Amino acid sequence: MSGQDRVTKFEGARSWTVMATLALTGTIVSLQQTLVLPLLPDLPSLLNTTADNASWLVTATLLSGAVSIPTVTRLADMFGKKRMMMVALAIMVLGSVLGAVSTDLVLIITARAMQGVGLSLIPVGIAILRDELPRDRMPLGVALMSASLAIGAGAGLPLSGLIAAHLNWHAIFWVTGVVGAVVLFAVWRVIRESPVKTGGSFDYRGAIIGSVALTAVMLALSKGAQWGWTSRTTLACAGLGVALLIAWVPLELRVRNPLVNVRIAARPTIMLANVASLLLGFAMFSNMLVTTQLLQLPVSSGYGLGYDVLNTGLWMAPIALVFGAMAPVSAWFIRRHGPVATLLIGTLVMAGAYVSRVYLSDNLWQIVVGSMLVGAGTSMTYAALPTVITRAVPLTESASANGLNTLLRYIGTALSSAVMAAVSTMSTIRVADKGFPAREALIMLFWVSAGACFATAIIALVMTKLRDSSDGHTEELDHAEPSHESVVGGQVLSTSDRPIRHAVVTVFTPAADHVDWSQVDSAGHFSVAVPGPGRYLLVTAADGWTPDSRLVDIDARGGIDTIVLKERLMMAGTVSDASGPVCGANVVLTRQTGEAVGATETGAIGDYRLPLPQNGRYIITAFTTTSSTAHAVTIWGTARTIDIELLESSAQESTTPHVDVVPAR
Repeated sequence: MSGQDRVTKFEGARSWTVMATLALTGTIVSLQQTLVLPLLPDLPSLLNTTADNASWLVTATLLSGAVSIPTVTRLADMFGKKRMMMVALAIMVLGSVLGAVSTDLVLIITARAMQGVGLSLIPVGIAILRDELPRDRMPLGVALMSASLAIGAGAGLPLSGLIAAHLNWHAIFWVTGVVGAVVLFAVWRVIRESPVKTGGSFDYRGAIIGSVALTAVMLALSKGAQWGWTSRTTLACAGLGVALLIAWVPLELRVRNPLVNVRIAARPTIMLANVASLLLGFAMFSNMLVTTQLLQLPVSSGYGLGYDVLNTGLWMAPIALVFGAMAPVSAWFIRRHGPVATLLIGTLVMAGAYVSRVYLSDNLWQIVVGSMLVGAGTSMTYAALPTVITRAVPLTESASANGLNTLLRYIGTALSSAVMAAVSTMSTIRVADKGFPAREALIMLFWVSAGACFATAIIALVMTKLRDSSDGHTEELDHAEPSHESVVGGQVLSTSDRPIRHAVVTVFTPAADHVDWSQVDSAGHFSVAVPGPGRYLLVTAADGWTPDSRLVDIDARGGIDTIVLKERLMMAGTVSDASGPVCGANVVLTRQTGEAVGATETGAIGDYRLPLPQNGRYIITAFTTTSSTAHAVTIWGTARTIDIELLESSAQESTTPHVDVVPAR
């Protein structure tokens, strides 16, 4: 065997080891969430407290997870993904130990909050997969990690039943503590620290405001059923959370190293993928909630099967098996057809399964098969979404971008629980003096989930038309990306030393291999990851400016000279009437939605010039005190000359001419 073959074999074995280690982190995250759920009915008596107080064991995990995901993922991009993964794992293990040795309710709630920090392991792990794996193995790694979440949930229910039947309830914390310690050791030994670190200062203000906002929103969703959906407390939490989020966005736009890069998140592909994640989180958790209800509700209800916790967990396990079996299928589909097509197929499978469950949920096999079909579609979507996100963001933003996507998925699961509670409250039945959700309530949740899946399918169809969706089904995108060893930065300015806020910098090697890209911040700064010192091609583009391309030599200092975009693209032309050029005519540019963009007056020979606006559809109007003419204009990346002939008011056409401003071929 040649030396090159040995290296290839070693790297292949290492890829599998990395995927197994990170998949194990997904399993422990899901396990520590699921183990406590079946024991909730018994915890009030075990802890000598009320059911409302005991429910904080679940709420605390959701709250700390929602707060920790954006914080930990941003710190991972800045200071090291392996480092932050080990920190999160250590906090989770300490929380497990605290819960295992405590009997006081406050300490156990604290332990569950510490365990919730583990929710940030999923997006950080996906970002590590991007650093560690060749591009062609990335879909499989993401699919396996997504499958591990279902495996942990599937194992958690029967394991919790066994613990409840044969061991002290503290064992649920010992199990997660021991497994978490094993995972911590495996991460330390197997995972290499990524050289891609942006550094800089942490956005403490954004973290504090964002954390308070998320806490308020999650409290409203998770406690609304207990407090009352129209109670002052619920409405106050929801209102405070929404108000803080509205104030938080413009703050993040002005920060050099924001907690969440709002500019990246606002790109069409990322924004649509995040909305899809919210909807799919809702649909996925509805499958778990309704299936569990159908299996556990008493037979006397007329539609429940009356199983205990252990048997319910065993019949929920096939969902986890389907997730695992679908992982290589999802990975193959992503490589062959792209992540967006995989997302579309997965959502249609989920939607069809939910519609069928409306009519076929009368016996055990129908319930189990229906839940498995939903699980199969969910497996495809959960493998596709992180791949879409990862391919559409710069390398320096991979952890935080996936963190936002994961956070919205968890908000979707919380929303699913809230809707389930609200629907159950509206439609209940009484069996042996106990209230249970009526069959109509469960059927309604099936329909709502199907609607969420169909909405996601529409989103996927829209994403297929976007240029930055990176479907990745071409041969070119199946090649391995170049390794990245350092992060370099620079700034994009105009000739007047003002930052150009919408500029995008793309980096290539001299052999035309794509390296990375970055969108500048409010001060014009950017950061990109490169394999190391050497010569690179930088292509800089911004709406309304002439693009710039240059070969630069990046040395060990890691800095890039300031990029100056010199030529502002203009809209220009002349305004004339029947007698010739018109001096002093007004020319205004407005969006088709009504906002004013720019205005000027014509010169001595009837000429005008306006800075070219961002791409879009506009109306350009020239007018004097006696006449006016308007043209519909489509701006698309290049300067054009638009001559306007003024018509007397009485002679104007009833129709408005349309001018397309498109790049010259």
